Amino acid sequence: MSESEFKPFVSPFQSPREFTFRAVFLGAILGIVFAASSVYLALKVGMTVSASIPIAVLSITLFRFLGRASILENNIVQTTGSAGESIAFGVATTMPVFLLLGQDMEILSILWMALLGGILGVLMMIPLRKGLIVKEHGKLTYPEGTACADVLIVGEQGGTNAKTVFLGFGIGALYKLLNVGFKLWAEIPTRLLTFFKGASISAEVTPELVGVGYIIGPKVAANMMAGGMVSYLILIPAITIFGEHLTSPMFPASTLIRDMTPNLIRNAYVLYIGAGAVATGGIISLIKSFPTIVSAFRRGLGTFLDSRAGKIDQSTILRTDRDLPLSVVVLGSIGIILAIWLSPVLHINAVSAVLIVLFGFFFVTVSSRITGEIGSSSNPISGMTVATLLFTCLLFVAAGWTGVSFRAMALCTAAIVCIAASNGGTISQDLKTGFLVGATPRLQQIGIMIGVISSALIIGLIVIALNDAYTTVVPAQFPEYVAAAQGPTQSRTGPDGKTYRVHYVTEQTGTVLVGKYLVDQNNRIKYLIDPGIAGVVSEVDGKPVTKLDSPKARLFSLIIDGILTQKLPWGLVLIGVFLALVMELVGVSSLPFAVGLYLPLSSSAPIMAGGAIRALVNRKNRSSATEAEFSPGVLMSSGFIAGAAIMGVLLAALTGLGFDRTINFSNYLGHLAEADWFAMIPFLVLVYILYKVATTKSNNNKMA
Repeated sequence: MSESEFKPFVSPFQSPREFTFRAVFLGAILGIVFAASSVYLALKVGMTVSASIPIAVLSITLFRFLGRASILENNIVQTTGSAGESIAFGVATTMPVFLLLGQDMEILSILWMALLGGILGVLMMIPLRKGLIVKEHGKLTYPEGTACADVLIVGEQGGTNAKTVFLGFGIGALYKLLNVGFKLWAEIPTRLLTFFKGASISAEVTPELVGVGYIIGPKVAANMMAGGMVSYLILIPAITIFGEHLTSPMFPASTLIRDMTPNLIRNAYVLYIGAGAVATGGIISLIKSFPTIVSAFRRGLGTFLDSRAGKIDQSTILRTDRDLPLSVVVLGSIGIILAIWLSPVLHINAVSAVLIVLFGFFFVTVSSRITGEIGSSSNPISGMTVATLLFTCLLFVAAGWTGVSFRAMALCTAAIVCIAASNGGTISQDLKTGFLVGATPRLQQIGIMIGVISSALIIGLIVIALNDAYTTVVPAQFPEYVAAAQGPTQSRTGPDGKTYRVHYVTEQTGTVLVGKYLVDQNNRIKYLIDPGIAGVVSEVDGKPVTKLDSPKARLFSLIIDGILTQKLPWGLVLIGVFLALVMELVGVSSLPFAVGLYLPLSSSAPIMAGGAIRALVNRKNRSSATEAEFSPGVLMSSGFIAGAAIMGVLLAALTGLGFDRTINFSNYLGHLAEADWFAMIPFLVLVYILYKVATTKSNNNKMA
């Protein structure tokens, strides 16, 4: 269908209510809610799911109580709110790298990078909208944006699936409270396979992971599960069997393999293999998209130059074609360069600041084009971030900027680009929705900027709170290491009640790994402060501890360390590289396989359960792809994710305040609370509920 033939739902000659205070305010609030849930999900499994559709459904429902809203007001709500999810992904996958580099996450740094990256993504999409959203209509489908437009149109005509979202939210939150809060059953049922040395199986029985599996579908879920099985049923047993007779530790571990549990072997060796596979998968996905990248970049540059040359007659522009002026893009980009360069919290020089804007325009173009073709869930943001890191680090090496001191600069450069590309893909979907329903692009662009600001203000606090809640302090002895003085000192009370000095190790020294430690008055290490995000301690006193693995963060830290400090177990990384290549050779998408290889099997197993349910539902319902995007199963899964993730954030806050023991009711169930088989009962009930809701045919989507 050509551009001239297309007629949006709302005529460009009509001007219903659109950019109202209540729409922007509700969008900002819902954006913060979904930002919190997306941060939790991104830290746990390295991915998020689109928030636009559930926000649109909630908006339609809430406005029935607040006073009926127009379809364009509901569109502003979902546009403003969707920024939270995209900013959350960029922040949650990059900021924890500071922890892996032996530093703290600083709230002002996170806030500033989230703001600058988010706004950069919006600015770069302004000159691209006409070329990618309008002129490519019919070629670039933007699946989530199209599905969201369908939801808004159905809602305008009187139907909504809001009850399904609310039901899923309530079930997800209640399940999480009973499981993680009250501790009525085990969080991660685990079984060591006695007949298979070094092998183990486990499953984190949580609603958010089941929801993720349902949304991403059986194929991607199966690829992730395959990666997890290779890790836990092949690599770890192989290392155990081949290494049990070694009489000295094998690099990079400092413990004999025969004295290590499967989880310790994973942390010491398999994580590097997984990181190599994830890096390769990301790069391969980028290479596969190269023709799309070149096409998008050429079109984007042409559109930009045409706008700058004034070839468009402003007086003839319809309401539905009005973007923010080009002067906003140019002045905004210059302002971002200056803000990055002059910011006292980022420590980025002028060269890196210019690189950020150039990379930003390039990868926002790429991100928009890819989401238009295959959807947001398949958008290789991590691959773009890897490419940015590789180019930046190699440029630093060429300039002689090597060593520990330049790692933070490289990270900040890639982080802002990652956030910009993530937000660029999201606003592309929003602009497609607006194009279909007849929205005003200029107002959408302003709305998502407001969403960026409101979400950025809270995301940093959530990331830091989650890290603090799951941080563990464990004994550590390194007799040969003497801690040097480090500027202004911090003190902290250890588990034994004594006061110690906080010491940061930013470069591995002997067997002392990069990290944060407590040292005594003799400058000897006594405790390791293991972060809650991407920490290496998997159990304390024989009991597993909850950690947020943040797979992408460890990948990015390995790239920075490997290039700038030249200290990396490249043999293990290369095993991962060739595993990913083998998967591609046999026709398996390497990126989801690599993510499964990196993540604990306990994360991939419930995702596989959700994917299996989706396969059964698809076979039974035989719905179209567009219907499937906002089917009862997808909306229920979105509710599962949001409810469980929000409850997870609240419980993390209670843990940080010391109330976790107060609400622990596991004693009332005795041994059942720790029995693996007992934990499977509520999980199977949860899966059954999802299946029943997903296979229930709605009557024209009218369930409210």
